[in-house]
Amino acid sequence: MRMLSASLMIVLVIACSVAKPGAGGSKDELIVMSYNIHHANPPSKPGLIDIDAIAAVINKHQPDIVALQEVDVNTGRSKMNEAVVLAEKTKMNFYFAKAIDHDGGDYGVAILSRLPLQGGTTHKLPTLAGTGGEPRVLATAFIERNGKKIVIACTHLDAQRSDTNRVLQVNAIHELLKAETNPVVIAGDLNATAGGLVINTFDQQFTRTCVQNCGFTIPQVNPNKTIDFIGFKPATAFTVLSHAVIDEPYASDHLPVVAKLKVR
Repeated sequence: MRMLSASLMIVLVIACSVAKPGAGGSKDELIVMSYNIHHANPPSKPGLIDIDAIAAVINKHQPDIVALQEVDVNTGRSKMNEAVVLAEKTKMNFYFAKAIDHDGGDYGVAILSRLPLQGGTTHKLPTLAGTGGEPRVLATAFIERNGKKIVIACTHLDAQRSDTNRVLQVNAIHELLKAETNPVVIAGDLNATAGGLVINTFDQQFTRTCVQNCGFTIPQVNPNKTIDFIGFKPATAFTVLSHAVIDEPYASDHLPVVAKLKVR
């Protein structure tokens, strides 16, 4: 196994196995969900934290892997470690990657897995000085499926109107993963739509699980654009069996995306 580039790594923040469940489904299939959970605050209820609603969505669809964005850990507004609580409520293992300090706690992305997670790592992504962009990260960890090691990656790119930081970040992700010899599955909120520079750059390395008539992911009511994606590399490593955007308008301001992959 070739190691991931160390140039943008920072120290592992939180990694834990809260359960040792078997993965659901066929041994040669992998069900992946990408979900921006809006720190478990339903948009229709400002100030409320409803972690049970997020857990219910995950449990209903039984993914093997969940890439989570906008995860609070012990912040004043959430008052809980959302990564730990979701792992417990879904009986999954987890890795949390901190992006920033926020409201007395931590805020970032997380990976949930029904399979054991190995080698959880947090990689800092670049933000151009003077742009006011929020620091972002890429979380990576390894699983084993169908006798193969697979890298699972989760990210949340810059949300500013300009593509400046998103382009820097997607290029940094390419640099981090380009030498990886194991198959990679990447998922997250890229804050960009297909046809623009960010997704065109993403497509140079990864195969998206859907490229036409994929369903919109935001806003949660009357969605009108797709900014949440699942991809993989190399193209020969997986076959896409299905891709769907889940109509769940309560729990978050994003709709979750679920793809079923056949491991080849």
